[in-house]
Amino acid sequence: MAEPKVKYDRQLRIWGEQGQAALEKASICLLNCGPTGSETLKNLVLGGVGSITVVDGSKVEVGDLGNNFMVDESSVGESKAKCVCAFLQELNDAVKAKFIEDCPEELIETNPSFFSQFTLVIAIQLVENFMVKLDRICREANIILIFARSYGLMGLVRISVKEHTVIESKPDHFLDDLRLNNPWPELTRFTETIDLNTTDAVVHKHTPYIIILVKLAEEWANTHGGNLPSTREEKRQFKDLIKSKMITMDEENYKEAMEASYKVFSPRGISANLQKIIDDSCAEVDSNSSDFWVMVAALKEFIASEGGGETPLEGSIPDMTSSTELYVNLQKTYQAKAEVDFLVMEQRVRNLLKKIGRDPASISKENIKSFSKNARKLAVCRYRLIEDEFNSPVQPELQKYLTDEDHGTAASLYILLRAADRFAVNYNKFPGQFDSEMDEDISRLKTMAVGLLNDLGCNSSVLSEDLVNEMCRYGASELHAVAAFVGGVASQEVIKLITGQFIPMSGTFIFNGIDNKSQLLLL
Repeated sequence: MAEPKVKYDRQLRIWGEQGQAALEKASICLLNCGPTGSETLKNLVLGGVGSITVVDGSKVEVGDLGNNFMVDESSVGESKAKCVCAFLQELNDAVKAKFIEDCPEELIETNPSFFSQFTLVIAIQLVENFMVKLDRICREANIILIFARSYGLMGLVRISVKEHTVIESKPDHFLDDLRLNNPWPELTRFTETIDLNTTDAVVHKHTPYIIILVKLAEEWANTHGGNLPSTREEKRQFKDLIKSKMITMDEENYKEAMEASYKVFSPRGISANLQKIIDDSCAEVDSNSSDFWVMVAALKEFIASEGGGETPLEGSIPDMTSSTELYVNLQKTYQAKAEVDFLVMEQRVRNLLKKIGRDPASISKENIKSFSKNARKLAVCRYRLIEDEFNSPVQPELQKYLTDEDHGTAASLYILLRAADRFAVNYNKFPGQFDSEMDEDISRLKTMAVGLLNDLGCNSSVLSEDLVNEMCRYGASELHAVAAFVGGVASQEVIKLITGQFIPMSGTFIFNGIDNKSQLLLL
């Protein structure tokens, strides 16, 4: 009989069992289920989140049929939240789905405690003053919040959470943890048993590059006052030294050693990013500290003592040309060191937990193991309150973005979207919603945008007339193509935040559909 197919097989390869379990435990609230909201939630329902609650007080209108796949002609006049919820439930019956026919703005005003039941809130198409109110509510309740908005050909996504910590950041390009520049005693002893000057051509050809580099780095250091190659000239000479050990020109292992020689030159010790994390005031732990910071405190102790300035070893080695026996023994040497480091870390974590009055077993072995293995790649993301960004963005940054060729359009669209919200407060409609008032709206919107830039202490001469006209032409419409893209970006960030894997984006993400460009504004 064929094996039953794992339901989420393909995505499990990306975020693993733990990531999937976190998704299946999550409860998500969506405010406003127009096209942008529906598209965001569709991706999460297909991904298998635990439960969704759709909040929208509007009814389906004929206009909705043109930009939202989740409603059809039979839905006109029905509750939008109900129709979208039913459609989403059909996509994945394992997800608990419910809807609330209520206006999100009213909920924010009258029932702020409603939001504290969720893992994460996705707020779609909210105008500025409600973004600010909801952000305060979610911060107080420690709920992750993500804003997304489509406006004509532009889109915005912004995460807001006090602090988000990542153990499995899974960076694309990261140096293998091989310690070629700082071998531990067992690795050195293991390499000492191997003779690079062997006359056996087969053995010579199948000595793994790790061994070649550790031995040659030692040979180099012995003749250079204990130092490894550092100048460009020395690095070239070191490569020549590797080359001189080749017997024939087709020795792949020596070619690999030359290509990987930069791993010997990389600085010892920890990165500036990790230094910043272990120096963070949160690493001074007490009984209220999160598991992450308790483990950081243990890591800090480890680096200062047993680690001798290094993190626990990761313990894996890449593929390389080698005889099976040597490769397996080398792998065992790395795994044994990683295991020893992990056991030291585990002991330090348990001792710290005891010291701060928590149950020493309250952090699982698996979590400590994962933390030890990923110690070099930790990340801490903190987000400003949206109110602070709106009232006092980093003025030099904003001015720089506005005048910068790369970011100019994105920064202008950001300002114009905020001006459109001011416009809506003043005129009870968005600019360009009625064709008959288009010309008047263009000059009104420009006045709003100039006023906003002046309030923020920025030069307003940078706004292009074309963009002001374009913004009015949008008339606050949601286009399906833009909604699908913005929803895709938002749902991807939601998955990063819930699984605690990969690094979520910092700043405010602006999609500019005119030029098909995306930018992050750090304000």
